[in-house]
Parts: sequence; structure tokens; C-alpha cells
Amino acid sequence: MRLNLKAVLLLLTVAVVVITCAVYMRCAEFIFPRDLVRHWDPKLYAVGGGLDLLNTNNIEGDGGGGGGSSDNSVPLQDIKCLINQEYTINCKRDEEAHEIYVPFSFLRTYFDISGSMSNPSSPQTLEAMNNDVLAGGGGGVAEPQFLWMHSTAKINLPKAKYDARGLFMYFENYNVEARDRVKCISAAEGVPISTQWEKRGYFYPTQIAQFALSHYSKNLTEPAPRINILENADDVRNTWQIPKGSNLSRIWHPKFNSTVIQYETGADFDSAITLNNINQAMDLVLSVDLLLITNSSSLLVTIENHETKRTYRVHYIPADLLLSVQDDNIYYGLGGTQTLNKWRHLTRDLHIDVQKGLALESPKKSSLANKVKRSDLRVVSIAFMGIGFFDNVSLSTSNHLAHFYDAAEWFISHQDLRTGGWPNPVRRSLNGFAELKPGWLSAMGQGHAISVLARAYWHSGDKRYLRAATLGLKPYRVLSKDGGVLAQFMDKYNWYEEYPTTPASFVLNGFIYSLLGLYDLNTTAPSFIAKEAGKLFDQGMLSLKKMLLLYDTGSGTSYDLRHLSLGVAPNLARWDYHATHVNQLLLLATIDSDPIIAQTAERWKGYMFGKRAKHN
Repeated sequence: MRLNLKAVLLLLTVAVVVITCAVYMRCAEFIFPRDLVRHWDPKLYAVGGGLDLLNTNNIEGDGGGGGGSSDNSVPLQDIKCLINQEYTINCKRDEEAHEIYVPFSFLRTYFDISGSMSNPSSPQTLEAMNNDVLAGGGGGVAEPQFLWMHSTAKINLPKAKYDARGLFMYFENYNVEARDRVKCISAAEGVPISTQWEKRGYFYPTQIAQFALSHYSKNLTEPAPRINILENADDVRNTWQIPKGSNLSRIWHPKFNSTVIQYETGADFDSAITLNNINQAMDLVLSVDLLLITNSSSLLVTIENHETKRTYRVHYIPADLLLSVQDDNIYYGLGGTQTLNKWRHLTRDLHIDVQKGLALESPKKSSLANKVKRSDLRVVSIAFMGIGFFDNVSLSTSNHLAHFYDAAEWFISHQDLRTGGWPNPVRRSLNGFAELKPGWLSAMGQGHAISVLARAYWHSGDKRYLRAATLGLKPYRVLSKDGGVLAQFMDKYNWYEEYPTTPASFVLNGFIYSLLGLYDLNTTAPSFIAKEAGKLFDQGMLSLKKMLLLYDTGSGTSYDLRHLSLGVAPNLARWDYHATHVNQLLLLATIDSDPIIAQTAERWKGYMFGKRAKHN
């Protein structure tokens, strides 16, 4: 048979192609190993762009616990995600699972959420392990988890019915004096100096009241303080270093019916009467009864950071000065010449005084860079200079009631007796509203102040506090345009304005705080005063119930009602303000059984976990 050469070559070619295809199909893994295929690198999508949140050691492990090896991972493709036809971002596609992976760094901003990798010792991880054990799981080593949080704000569930004589909301958790927007605690008044709206510092009634209420609440929740009495001139007498030319004597004081210390020194440090070798750590709250006679008189406390070995000299001097720093010397003014020849009780948190001095010394540094730990400080010595008297020197872990009463006294001495208000001495601008001029009153400030004074009256029985609280009701009856805090919604519902704007802004959290002040006075004052406070409270509660749902956005809350007053977009509450709304309603639900309060609080709480109102 004669063979056709062309046919043979064609058959051989087809055979080679078939064999080659068969080998390729069965041996693709050999020809193109997996490590030549690009895999999704999870580090590219670490939250915030850092490697600390997505721990690659956990992800690229040996197959045990959290995450398998890269040999078992599914190849992911780089793709572009087109967002709302406006812009693109880098995403990943899993073709086999029909899934798209979007970077959390994008989701976080787009949906206003938070997230981080879990810490094996964090409460959330430990709780998850416990739940796994209870469910019959193995427990053991915690697997790495990504903690997705719709909101990081905290809900504080009331433990009992709200009591005007007890804790104020959850303010025992507040540390007002440590806030960055607090310049210092005034040595002349014993209350915070705010820089929130003016850098030079001013007295902000709302902040001062929060300072007082936090310390009142801490006094009820914290253990009794440890008190180290250094000198009381009677049964506790210490050995003071008295340089040549200086004098110290213990004399009977008829006003106090006790013995006090009289001293006289030169104006320089070397002549100071000093109590050395105190070496007191943690007990950093100084208390002393003090009377200075001359402008050159002062109190000096030397404090050491035992970690850095840096020494700070904190001076309390008779001067119209808030705070000044020169090298390692920190100066606080006790007031001008009008404060001389007058006894005063001075309570100072030395840790805060050093901290605020460091912040003023290096204002360009971050707040964290200026922080010094309380446990790192120790009191080395206490000294007096000039001419004066002192008594009852002590160091303690805390003195919450002293701070509380310093603030209560401030509200008595700084109340406008004509209006009954505590004016705010700075301008305040809110977008879209007319600027508030210095001297404006705040219903939130009024309510907070009344809450302070009501507790001071109940705790002490001093009727000065009751009179000031009663006078503080007056702005509740005066329209905002006339200098008060009263506004009306739809010419029908009375509303007490945190910011007395034109037109009315109807800020929710400040209004509820103003109601709590009324409730506090209503439940602590004699009946003839309680009746007036109760009437204002009832009017406000009626307005709250009728207007509350105007703040509900279906996924959060509005901070105010400017979308109705100004006809603009809603001013959505940040999650921390939204949490405040929820906490306030939960508290009100303990004193008012109307279901709209508790039901709204529960729905708003759900928004913090991603729940939303249903569509139509």
C-alpha cells in the first residue's frame, strides 16, 4: 500500500496536540505551581494602614488555630470597585466563591464604623472563649478575631431608680480635670478653667458643674481615701527644718478653737520652713488650711518623677495668675492682694497640677507625649515662705467632697442675682444661627448647677445652696430672646435651650440635663420650692414626649432640630452624643413610666448595633 506522506504527518501532529493537551490538563499544578499565582495579601487592607491590627503571624500560620497556610488559600484577583458611579477603589475578587472583598479602611469611613484585631487578653476575646466553652466547644487558645463595632460609645444601664441624693447618671466615670480642654484647676477658686471656646481660659459653668458632680459620684462609689496627716499642730506634730533667721511656733487660735502654726521666713528658697523626706507616692492630693500675710508668702511642694528623676517645684502664690511655667517651676495663683490675711482651705491634686504644667510647657507636643503617670510621682517636700499661718497639712489618695464643695461655693459666689443665671463669658457660634454674645445663659448649665446645689443642700443642710438653686429656676421662665433659656416649639411646647439661639435650636441632650436639675430640686427642696421646680419639670417632660421622635433618623439621632428651625440638613449626633441620648432616656425611664421613653431608648440602643428602621 502506498502511504500518503502528508496524511501521516497530519495524524502525527494531531496526536502530539492531543497528548500535550491531556498532559497540561492533568499536570497544571506541576507546570504552573501555586506559588507563582498572586495571592491576596491581607496586610494591604490592615485597618488604618498598620500591621498591628491585622497580625500576619496569625494569618500565615502553620494551619493550626487561626488561618491556614498559604498553600491552601484561594487565589484572589485584583479588581476595581466603582463606588456610586463616582470613584473607584482597589478590591479583591474570589471567583470560585462568587465573593468580592472590600477594604475595611474604606468601609470604616463609608459606614462610620470601627474595628480592630482582638487582643488575646481583651474582655471581648475572653468572653468569646467562655461562650465557646459553655456551648461545648474546646476553648483553649483564643483564635484571632476581627472586632467589628458599629459604635464604640458605651451604654450605661441604670442599676436602680434615679435618686437626686445619689449618683448623677454615670458621672463617676468622668475625669473632668484631665481633659485636654481644661487648662488647669484654678488655685483661687478650686474649679476647672476651660479652653473649649477661648484659649486663654475662662470659667465655664457647665464644665464646673460636671467637675462637681463627678467628684460627688466618685465619693459614693470609690473606697474611703487613705489619708496621711503630716501636721495638725495638736496631736500630730512633725519635725520641720527651720533655717537660721526663720521662725515657727504653734499658737492657740480662738476662732478655730485649736492650735495652728505661725511662721516667718525670708523671701528666698533657702530660708523656707520645710518638711523634708516625705517620700509619699500615690497619696498626691494635698490639703492644707492656709493664711498668707504678705505678697512674698507662698507654699511650695517639691515632686519627683522617680522614673525620669525629673523634679518639679509647684508654687502656690498670692497673685492674679492662672498658671505659669518657668523651667521646672510651676506657678498657680491664689488670687491677688484681696486674698491676703484670710484663711482658706486649699485642696490640690498634685498629679493634675504637674500634668497641666507640662502641657503648658510643651503645648506643641501631643497630649500623650505630655502625660505623666500618677504612679511615677512622689512628694519629696512641702515648704512655706514669707509670713503666715497654716494647719491641717495632709496627703491623701483623694478628697472628692472638698472638690465638690469648692464647685458648690463657686456657684454661690458667681451667680447673677438679677437673672438667677450663671453667665458664659465667651462668644459662641453655631452654624446658621446668630452668634451668642458673652453673658448668654445655658439651660444645661442651669440644670447642672441646680443638680450640684441640690446635693450640696441635702448633704450639708446649708440653706445658702438651697437659695442659689431656687434662684437658678428664674431663667427657665424667661424667653431666650429676653435673656433666659425658654423657647417654644410650634408656640405650644416649652423647651429649655442649651444654646439660646435665634431661631431656637432645640438641642436634645442639654434639654434633658436641664430637666434633671429640676427633678433634683423637686425631690430635695422643701415643698413650696419643690412645687415650682416640679411644675417646670412636668412642662418639660410633656414637651419631650411630644417632640422626642423628631430626633429619630431611623439609624441614629439628630443632635438638634436645626433641620426644622433653619430648613437645612439634619445635624446628626455623633455616636458619643447618641449614646448620651440613650443613657438619658434610660435614666428618665426609671422615674417616668410612659412607654415612649423606654421604647425609644431601646430602639435607639439598637441603632448602635447596626439596626435600622424598616423600609416601606
